[in-house]
Amino acid sequence: MAELDVAEFIEQNRHLADLVETFRGVSESEKHWQARREFILRNISDYEDPHIDQLLALSMVWANNVFLGCRYSPVLLEKVKEMAEGVVVIDAPIFKTRDEIMKQQKSQ
Repeated sequence: MAELDVAEFIEQNRHLADLVETFRGVSESEKHWQARREFILRNISDYEDPHIDQLLALSMVWANNVFLGCRYSPVLLEKVKEMAEGVVVIDAPIFKTRDEIMKQQKSQ
């Protein structure tokens, strides 16, 4: 769902879009929210009540991994990456583990 597709979807599904807006975290930046909102909108039809909380948790796992570098089990990361297919994040930070940094330092 490209940015234009998201806007079109929201226009056509105003009630659902209004519901999704209530899921935004108080301290969530606009950049983070736009990406997470798209993640939610892409997958909401698979997680209708009473499973919406599971979708919200998965959206936070994905956002935390992309924006904060949080690490999770490979199985969970694979699931959220599949769910996020097509979500474009511009200027996403790049994270390196301590081991990767140490390896790079030794090779210099």
